[in-house]
Amino acid sequence: MGRVCWTVLQRDLLLAFRRRSDVAASLGFFLMVSSLFPLGVGPERETLRTVAPGILWVAALLATLLSLGRLFALDHADGTLEQMLLSPEPLSVIVLGKVAAHWLSTGLPLVLLAPVLALQFDLPWDAIGVLAASLLLGTPVLSLLGAIGAALTLGLRGGGVLVALLVLPLYIPVLIFGAGAVSAQASGQGASAHLQLLAGVLAASLALAPWAAAMALRLSAD
Repeated sequence: MGRVCWTVLQRDLLLAFRRRSDVAASLGFFLMVSSLFPLGVGPERETLRTVAPGILWVAALLATLLSLGRLFALDHADGTLEQMLLSPEPLSVIVLGKVAAHWLSTGLPLVLLAPVLALQFDLPWDAIGVLAASLLLGTPVLSLLGAIGAALTLGLRGGGVLVALLVLPLYIPVLIFGAGAVSAQASGQGASAHLQLLAGVLAASLALAPWAAAMALRLSAD
């Protein structure tokens, strides 16, 4: 099963590399949203520090949401998904490989870019470190939960809007814990509790989301 997951991961990363414009669109969206807010809010240092965690986390969440449409759609269009459904290997393992590739091509670049963008909000260095840690724990959850929504809306007209309606309520706890960790660290209260909650949500998502997405794919195929 590990070999199957690794093969799917390599395949999807190769396809993502060939469609670099899709990855660049998500990163460009994250960059523009995060950079425009300081211009609109103004140069006041305390105001920027207050709003920075929420802005950066919302921008990362929306950038991830923007990229969910390509998670299963191309495989569905060219018939690859049907072969995956007929495979003797567990479909949840295949889904896990695809989600891992999605996170490596979309979530990880967001994690690496966020500390650079946080500098324009004048966040302290310790808060920037917590921001990176919270995104490192939270963005995989966004990909895992997003896979369920992408699977449920596969092949439906207006699927992108439906995905947003389905997964945004599930994203709210991740957003609260992630942004709350940065705000708590910036205010001197410590971020360990928020990061532990994020780690718990990540563990639960790893255990349940691939299975749920696999079931949703089978329902969509039927």
